[in-house]
Amino acid sequence: MYQKITIVGNLGRDPEMRYTDDGTPVCDFSVATNRRWHRPDGSQGEETVWFRVTAWRRMAEACNQYLQKGRQVLVEGQLKPDEGGGPRVWTGNDGVARASYEVTALVVKFLGGRGGATGPNGEGEPESSVELSEEEIPF
Repeated sequence: MYQKITIVGNLGRDPEMRYTDDGTPVCDFSVATNRRWHRPDGSQGEETVWFRVTAWRRMAEACNQYLQKGRQVLVEGQLKPDEGGGPRVWTGNDGVARASYEVTALVVKFLGGRGGATGPNGEGEPESSVELSEEEIPF
């Protein structure tokens, strides 16, 4: 069995880098996807879905170096459900129930972003990508 998810959205905060006990780099960041539509009565509806993304090894280092809040990315990865098979659910500071989906990144493509962010090639080219090989996947 196999499943893969592709998301395109904007980073909700700057990436956070950490290292496992054996020194493996891990980078966590959140991505928001937005959808807008018009209801039959003419009013506009809007929905935001949050994804918590984890990148490993070289990809983690590149994400930490080149991504920042507001930057647009494309992430291909595997959805990691909670123990019940669903999204991670919590109550926000405002008392409203919220949910996010956990994704282990297999491919991260740096797309256009806010503030004229440059890509990993350092030439102002905002689009680039980083991929993991099968041997680098941590599970």
